[in-house]
Amino acid sequence: MAEQDKVVLVIGAGDATGGAIAKRFAREGYIACVTRRDAAKLQPLLDEIHAEGGRAHGFGSDARSEEDVATLIETIERDIGPIEAFVFNIGANVPCSILDETPRKFYKIWEMACFAGFLTAQAVARRMVTRERGSIIFTGATAGTRGAAGFAAFATAKHGLRALAQSMARELGPRNIHVAHAVVDGAIDTAFIRDNFPERYAQKDQDGILDPAHIADSYWFLHAQPRDAWTFELDLRPWIERW
Repeated sequence: MAEQDKVVLVIGAGDATGGAIAKRFAREGYIACVTRRDAAKLQPLLDEIHAEGGRAHGFGSDARSEEDVATLIETIERDIGPIEAFVFNIGANVPCSILDETPRKFYKIWEMACFAGFLTAQAVARRMVTRERGSIIFTGATAGTRGAAGFAAFATAKHGLRALAQSMARELGPRNIHVAHAVVDGAIDTAFIRDNFPERYAQKDQDGILDPAHIADSYWFLHAQPRDAWTFELDLRPWIERW
């Protein structure tokens, strides 16, 4: 581990936004540490980063487990480098009528999209404050600013995540930790949208859906901001999106 090594940790590095963020930071010389519950699914992302000359490590980890989170952060800080940028990117968007929602699924969505954000961000923040620097970025959604029919569980979790980000920003900003919340509103260019919503995907030719690489550029922008002009909340949506 070289003294100049810097790490970006992306919790929830899927095939779209999370992966694009990891690749963007890797191009800037950061070691990308990426997590999913199934580590094997990270291999294509790791191969792509390595092929571009970057450095990356993948971890199978449950962000809802205090033990898993503690082990993950300790391993990275000890063996790879200091976490300079942290991105929480777990979604858990599972629509359901409030009349049909089950307690088990409601709780699971909250665990994934809110509680896991607390566990992971707290563990990283405890390291960052000792160095008095770092960025913590939460991926939010419009559901974090207003509820909608069929989205009670998701909106509850995302409202909670946004409140967590606000509280952390106010507490940690004076300690030189930049905490930001990115509202990503709209369909993202993914295989899921292509296969399940072909009419929506067709809007790609009109710049009507979000390009993960462009989302990633905004996350790098947040991390690189000077502290005299920090952004707390950044809205990202295609021009075609109603809001």
